[in-house]
Amino acid sequence: MNTKMVLTGHILEETSELSLSELCKRCQISAESMIELVEHGIISPCHGQAISQWRFHSSSLVRADKALRLNRDLEVNLAGTALVLELLDEINILRTHLQRVDYPDT
Repeated sequence: MNTKMVLTGHILEETSELSLSELCKRCQISAESMIELVEHGIISPCHGQAISQWRFHSSSLVRADKALRLNRDLEVNLAGTALVLELLDEINILRTHLQRVDYPDT
């Protein structure tokens, strides 16, 4: 049986910032949906007070994609998505800490 898998991704520069419209375009969602992600604390603008001035770090694109997949694939609501992402962040921090303890010279 031949099965084809399509992988998609984004090429990011660590120093790049995205406007709200650029982030929406890359995630293929409306501005209203992206604003909901901000309201739930899933992503945060790194610059700008007014919505029209918001700028997002490129890492927000990865985080928004994860949130949208959780919502779409597992039907997790946005509050649950925020919690899942927070816990995943904590796990990554703990793993990094453990690696430093296990391998302090690297």
